Formats: sequence, C-alpha cells, structure tokens
Amino acid sequence: MDRRIPNIMGTQHPDNANVPFFKNDNDKFVSAFNEINEAYQNYSTLDADEYMWDWEGKHADSSVIDRLYSEHYDYFSKHPLGNDKFLTFRLPNIWEETGYSLMQAMTTILLAEDFAQDLGFKDRPLFEAILPMARTAEQLVNMEEKFSSLAHFKSKEFENGHENNDRLRMIPLFESFEAQFNAPDILKKYVEIYKDEFGEDLTYLRVFLAGSDSALSNGFLNSIIGNKLALTKLGEFENETGIDVYPIAGTGSAIFRGGLSPLMVDRYLEEFPGLKTATIQSAFRYDFDLETVVKPAVAKLRDGLQHNAFRIINDDDQKTLLSVADKAAKQYHETLDPLINDLQSVFDSFPKRRDRHQHVGIIGYSRDVDGYKMPRAITFTGSLYSVGVPPEVLGTGRVLSQLTDDEIRALKQYYPNMKHDFAHVLKYYSADALESLIEKNAAWKGVKEDIQAIEDAFDIKAGPTNEEEKEHAKLANDLVRIDDQEVREILIEKMGLLRHFLG
Repeated sequence: MDRRIPNIMGTQHPDNANVPFFKNDNDKFVSAFNEINEAYQNYSTLDADEYMWDWEGKHADSSVIDRLYSEHYDYFSKHPLGNDKFLTFRLPNIWEETGYSLMQAMTTILLAEDFAQDLGFKDRPLFEAILPMARTAEQLVNMEEKFSSLAHFKSKEFENGHENNDRLRMIPLFESFEAQFNAPDILKKYVEIYKDEFGEDLTYLRVFLAGSDSALSNGFLNSIIGNKLALTKLGEFENETGIDVYPIAGTGSAIFRGGLSPLMVDRYLEEFPGLKTATIQSAFRYDFDLETVVKPAVAKLRDGLQHNAFRIINDDDQKTLLSVADKAAKQYHETLDPLINDLQSVFDSFPKRRDRHQHVGIIGYSRDVDGYKMPRAITFTGSLYSVGVPPEVLGTGRVLSQLTDDEIRALKQYYPNMKHDFAHVLKYYSADALESLIEKNAAWKGVKEDIQAIEDAFDIKAGPTNEEEKEHAKLANDLVRIDDQEVREILIEKMGLLRHFLG
C-alpha cells in the first residue's frame, strides 16, 4: 500500500470546557464558519494528521477546500491534503436521516479535486468518507456507486477540462455493540461485492468503531467490552483474509466516552490494542496547556499507535466477555430508565459548543420519554458528572457483584486499567448530591448500591481527593437543588473546567 495511514484525527465533537486556543474572543462556541480555521490550526499547531469534516447532523461549510487552500496556500503547498495531511468527510447516512446534504458533500469532493488541480496540486484532496451507522455491505457499495455516477454525470454534463476520479472509498462507522462484533461478516461481504462491482481487490480497510454512542446505548462496561471484542474480530479478519485493517476509534476525554486525554495516553494504548487512528476531540485539544501537555501527548500517541498490534482474545474468553457485556447492558437499562425524567432539566441546561441539528442515531432511548428524547452522548456524560454521579457507575457496581470468578478473571485480564479507571471517575462522585436526588426519587438508591459495590470490588473510596474535586462535589450538590436554568448552565460550565472536559 502506497498511502500513509493517519494516526491522529481531529474532530468537531463539542466536549471542550475551555475556549479553544486559536480564539481571541473568549467565546467557547465554534461556529461552522470558524471550523475551517480550526481545521487549519489542528494541522499546523497540533500536527494532527487528519481532520474529520462532519456532514452528519450538523451544519457543514462546503467551501472547506477552497478556503483552506486559498487562506493557507503556503502551508498546504508544503503539506498537501491527500498526501501529507488528510481531510475526511463524515457523510449523512441516507438510511437513517434525510439525505439533503449528501449530494452537496459529494459534489464538494468533486469540485475540490478540480480546484486542487487548478492550483497545481498533484494530489486529490478528498478520497475517503465515513458512513455513520453502517449496517450492511450493500450500504457501503451503494454510497460508492452514487459517487461514481455523480462523477461521471459531472464529467459529461459540466465539461470544464477536468476528468474526475470516480472512486470514493468508504470507511464504515460501526456504532452498536452488535454492529461492531459482527463487523467481519459485513467486511467480508463488502470485499466480495466491491470486487464484483468495480473489478478491483481491496488491499486495506479503515474501520471506525464508535465509543460514545455505544456507551450511551448500553452503558460503559458493555461499550468498552464491545470495543475490545471488535478489535479482536478485526484482528482475526486481517489474519484470515490478508487484508490490512486500520481501526479508528471515536473516543473522548471522559472514561465513559473512551478515556483519551493528554494525561491518559499510556492507558489508552494499553486498553485498545490494534487501534491505528485515534480521535483527539475538542476537550483533548483545548482543555489542557498547549505547550506542555498537548504537543507531547500527540507525539506520544502517534508513536504508540504506529506500533500498536492486535491482541487476539481467545474464543472461550470472548464468550465470557460477551456474557459480562450482556449482563452489564441489562443492569444499565434497569438503572437508567427510572432516572431519565430527573435529568431532563440538566440536559436542557447543557452548554452548546457547535451548530447542530437534532440527533439521529442508534440510541435505544431515541424514543420519546415524556416528550423528551435522549440527548447526545456528550450532553448525557456531562450532565451525569454535573449531578455528582459519573455515568460509568450506572449499573456497573451491581453487575460486578454478580459476576462469576471466571468472568471477573477475564474482565481484569482484558481490562487492565479497570481499577484505575473507577478510582479516577469516583473522584467526581458527590455523596451529598446523590442524597438530594434520592430524596426526590428513591430509584437513585440503586446508584448508591453501585457506588458501594465498586468501592468493595476494588478497595477504593469514592469521593473527592483534592480541593478542585471537593469544589466539583459542592457545585454538583448546588446544581441538584436549584431550578434556575441559567444558574445550572453556569454551574455545569464551572464543573467542566474542573474536570478538563465538558462531557
């Protein structure tokens, strides 16, 4: 293979508590217009290899290549897109939402190629795209066929001296536990259909594994087990087919959303063997000191990913972990269902960081619950932290207390940082806030049982360990006692700064 696989992918996930380093207006909100400058800053200042341009569920600027090349020509003449740096569109899934922006995105890819040629660039700037909520091989090929048809139509009907490349390589984004676990079956069929349709063998595949929505859907323990099993399955697929597989993980700074922050790079690499591309989301980039943390962290992360090999879990242990994952999902839903209504006012007060459309996805709670839908994973995560209940604990403690010796053994073997992770998140537990929640709704007593069981399982003490964490616990207790939405938003903002991530 003659292309370089990017290791560091910047994304537009709105999980930052601080003002982005490139903004001078003290405003934490990043507009769609300003996201082009953000992409450039991620390449030039942070040395990100790749940037994801999101057309799914949000407003996207179709002038992205024109503006990047026009406003930063000198930089990109030395670091051309499609060769040294990469821009990758996340397309809307037309099987899940209306496809208003799909043709615009695909047309943008074609016009970007024309523009780059006119400027004298040899490389096609855009040639891969992510398909979210991918469920079948046919969906992937269908998207590639649509692009090919559009390219031929453009070349025929709009002659401008350019003959566009008619291939767009799709990167499937598998979001649910089941989709991730069954990824090899989808990929095998995709490889076969691709050969029949285009007459070419695929020599490599980039595969995207979600970390946030899977946790929101079925809980933290189910999600992290799902990611580990998916990486094993992809490793098995690579060994069986001889096709190189380069997994991407969509993970945020919160442990619940994957646990990739500048302070947890070693932990992250250990927990996700075989991963080749990591997403550094907004909190990673903007909630830590730029010079002393982020740059060293990016370099360390890149080096680790380049040497990151699959660790295949044997069949018996896969079955054991599947059993744990099933139990964890069941307990998570039983725990969360009676608490949702109590959290709606916090969801509604959550600060906004980007221009977004209404969420669509595989979330089981996307149904109406007393007129509300479940929020995005960032809002959910930050809201639970803001009421002093880290979402990682929901249902987890009681599951751990029910596992067999063999299940505990397998979990500890393949999740080596489990104790460390729970010791870390429980620093943001507020006992007073939880008691206030219990006074209003007795169902929160289940969460108290989870906390106690985690303390017993790992011999750790839940609660703050320093002054900042004590302040966080105090603010959480304040938040659950007040009704004013503006004050709640201020408290959420303050707690995000203390945690180094909004959600």
